[in-house]
Amino acid sequence: MKYRRLGNSGLQVSVIGLGTNQFGGKVDSGETAEIISAALDVGVNFIDTADVYQEGRSETVIGKALKGKREKAIIATKVFFRTGDGPNDIGASRQHILDGVDASLRRLGTDWIDLYQLHRWDENTPIEETMQVLDDLVRTGKVRYIGSSNYSAWQMTHANAVARQNRWTEFVSVQPHYHMFERDIESDLIPACNYFNWGILPYFPLAGGFLTGKYRRDQAPPPGSRGESSEYVQKYMTPRNFDIFERLESFARGQGRRHQ
Repeated sequence: MKYRRLGNSGLQVSVIGLGTNQFGGKVDSGETAEIISAALDVGVNFIDTADVYQEGRSETVIGKALKGKREKAIIATKVFFRTGDGPNDIGASRQHILDGVDASLRRLGTDWIDLYQLHRWDENTPIEETMQVLDDLVRTGKVRYIGSSNYSAWQMTHANAVARQNRWTEFVSVQPHYHMFERDIESDLIPACNYFNWGILPYFPLAGGFLTGKYRRDQAPPPGSRGESSEYVQKYMTPRNFDIFERLESFARGQGRRHQ
């Protein structure tokens, strides 16, 4: 396994990460343990989840799977989306972040989160409030690094400028939607990341499985796959996209590579 520094931090993460939004749902506790064990065995140390994945069950089964081997994993989770019925059960306020981090720590069964990410930009909370509470979490040891998800280039730049001005902890990474059919970040966010040396942790890099080769032109999706019911995957199942994928597959074979 190869490892890279996460942005301008000193944290070394595996070039392949493990996405877990199906853990605790379609992937049960036992299967989660098997997948995580296999990932750790081949050197994958980066595990990405969120407090809202499967209503928190993703974090819970990950915590169980890592019992006794927590030190082998880099756990990344997220906070922002609604977790209750109250007016403060959503967003990037001090209130919601403090409630969210403690709930995530309990579910994960750990004393610290390696990378704590804001799942969305919160236009209703001053960025000063958000960045200060994240800095507080780093200083207390509950969180070691912070990052964002779905932030634009200007949002990342502004948030880190506020943090730097106040000598608070800055974001080291951003997690955008990115794969060969979703390339909007190439015009603005990627140049900003290259300039400021922020890490990029793309989500859905395989287009929900479309780019794995499991879906074939004019064939029904494999039983149990996301493509059976996921509108996200189904939207890529167009003649044009199959043309593009088949050219990619042909190129990969020419390089001595193939899908598994």
